[in-house]
Amino acid sequence: MNSYKRNISLLLAVLFVTASAFIPVDVENPSNATAWSIDKAHSNISFSIRHIFTPITGEFKEYDANVMFDPDNLEESSIDIEIQVSSIDTDVEKRDGHLQSDDFFSVAEYPTITFSSDQITVEGDNEFIAHGELTIKDVTKEVELPFTLLGVQDHPMQENTKVAGVTIDYQLNRNDFNVGAGDWASTAIIGGEVDLNIDLEMTSPAN
Repeated sequence: MNSYKRNISLLLAVLFVTASAFIPVDVENPSNATAWSIDKAHSNISFSIRHIFTPITGEFKEYDANVMFDPDNLEESSIDIEIQVSSIDTDVEKRDGHLQSDDFFSVAEYPTITFSSDQITVEGDNEFIAHGELTIKDVTKEVELPFTLLGVQDHPMQENTKVAGVTIDYQLNRNDFNVGAGDWASTAIIGGEVDLNIDLEMTSPAN
């Protein structure tokens, strides 16, 4: 190859390398967080509140939860929960009806309780915090829901399926959300602090 052809070849090689530096590299995006389905037969949303001295417990029978969670991909993880307040069950029908009335939850006007996360952070081994907005009645507050990842494994009863467990424990003040009107805002009979517990068993197709 004569000198002219060698110089042309060298010039083309330099131009190719230089141009390649400006071509966007197709970097693979991080995988999405795992989408989990709630096994409601083995999940529960319950609460406890004091009546004078005695804790009274109850639960919400109807709810939906949209969980996208991967401890290795918290940026794309999220927890969204919607509770149907009319499904409240304290084992006393008359009390359940009273709680749905305007004295407390005003179910006709505010039928749902919702939580929507905007960030999930890690606090320790299998310990996380879901940061987001909790809405009860006409009040929305920024809250931090601590939760524990109980474990992830192959489902022993379902082939090609993963199973995971999550538990959330949180305490809130009902008066912060206007749950208790007039005389019922007093904490002399019904306490102000409510202990909320959410236990979720979840499944997802195994990769």
